[in-house]
Amino acid sequence: MLRLAGRCASAGLAAAARAPAVPRAPGPRLRLCAATMERPAVGELDSGTCEYISGEEEEARELEPSPVGSLTDMPFAAVDIQDDCGSPDVPQANPKRSKEEEEDRGDKNDHVKKRKKAKKDYQPNYFLSIPITNKKITTGIKVLQNSILQQDKRLTKAMVGDGSFHITLLVMQLLNEDEVNIGTDALLELKPFVEEILEGKHLALPFQGIGTFQGQVGFVKLADGDHVSALLEIAETAKRTFREKGILAGESRTFKPHLTFMKLSKAPMLRKKGVRKIEPGLYEQFIDHRFGEELLNQIDLCSMLKKKQSSGYYHCESSIVIGKKPVGTQDLINEALHRERMELKSKVKQIKELLLKPETQAKIRKELFEGRVFNNGSPTSNADFNLILP
Repeated sequence: MLRLAGRCASAGLAAAARAPAVPRAPGPRLRLCAATMERPAVGELDSGTCEYISGEEEEARELEPSPVGSLTDMPFAAVDIQDDCGSPDVPQANPKRSKEEEEDRGDKNDHVKKRKKAKKDYQPNYFLSIPITNKKITTGIKVLQNSILQQDKRLTKAMVGDGSFHITLLVMQLLNEDEVNIGTDALLELKPFVEEILEGKHLALPFQGIGTFQGQVGFVKLADGDHVSALLEIAETAKRTFREKGILAGESRTFKPHLTFMKLSKAPMLRKKGVRKIEPGLYEQFIDHRFGEELLNQIDLCSMLKKKQSSGYYHCESSIVIGKKPVGTQDLINEALHRERMELKSKVKQIKELLLKPETQAKIRKELFEGRVFNNGSPTSNADFNLILP
């Protein structure tokens, strides 16, 4: 009887092996354990085993994730997906090229950041000036200033000093002596362009009337005429010339030539005293006044921050003379001094570069310290030069 039961069991196992496999549902494997010592019939399960299975299946259903659950709870939810068809574990076809492209993109981004930063930090500290030297114009401006001060003495410190009258042709930023030298070179290159625009003629700049910028800056107007277009062309040429040298120059607003005689920003305390703008009534009698003409003979590269000259005019780094102008002894001396200063600056720069070379520093150390004795008779060859010379 036992043999017959064993043969039937073997036959059942063989049939089960030949049957196609049924895919197993995900979840923990079920282990069948007999609840009693009685052997069940072939193909049957006892009640204890069935209860165990049903309990395990119920646990498996409880552990099965919900299809609407959030993926943020999964361990890979924080992994960045860099492209639609790639995987972090798959090697790139050309890693070197990819690295180079990333470096190029990085360089471009750095360049853009530097340009944005440069624009953000752009603070002009130098300018091209057309000095006003016509005594008729300067005298007329002094009369205007005195007339305003008679009406409101609080504006004294807002007045532009005598000797500082000028037309600003272009503003720029020069951060060190090297950039100042570049600016000087740019100014020298500008001279033939200006003379070409003027075609050998003198440019007369007539001044008439008064205007303000939002009531904060008072200026004498440049009268209308063909001279305005010529001056605008010179200003645009100057901006292009300096920018081609790598200098940050110019402003976003449109260039409007004017001759400033007062600025409220020169006296910040005026606002506390109730002065918020330049009242038109202060200069109404000069609305159409003709101040005179200034011939364009000279353009200066001036500093906004350095100490002014004894005459009241700005510190001048360099100048160009436009057209033919009688040259005096002082002009010749100034030109000779300028050339000598530029040569000295060039030599000093070459010396600095030479001293920074490692081989030059090594020779200097050898010549200065070879044969000398340090530390109570210790030979120089045993001394640490890096501690001696930083």
